Amino acid sequence: MVDVSAKRIVLREAIACGEIVLQSDTLDLVESNALAKGNVLATARLAGIMAAKRTGDLIPLCHPLPITHCEVSFAIPATRDRVVITASAKIAAQTGVEMEALTAVTVAALTVYDMCKAVDKQMVIRDVRLVKKTKRG
Repeated sequence: MVDVSAKRIVLREAIACGEIVLQSDTLDLVESNALAKGNVLATARLAGIMAAKRTGDLIPLCHPLPITHCEVSFAIPATRDRVVITASAKIAAQTGVEMEALTAVTVAALTVYDMCKAVDKQMVIRDVRLVKKTKRG
């Protein structure tokens, strides 16, 4: 683990995104809450936020951080072939919060995959990446 004790505490934010490609019929089921496991996007949102809070437990050598805010949102483009997942995480700390934002996106996508796998065998999680990170103060 990297020693960050000499660094000053500053406000930090990270934004990550990714997507899960799925069939349009699957997307129809997601939007109508017609899947057996329930409301896919609400569950994925909660899973992403919970994962962001536990990132230090999931990734070796990652600092456990008391994040002050995490948000996970979903967008369905006009092509109706995927769900775009965006997560942001904020903290006042000595180290960045990008791993938390990336973990939120990844676990949200995995949750969508898990909840839809019975009806869609062709789903692909792709393009998980850090979009932006900032620090102030």
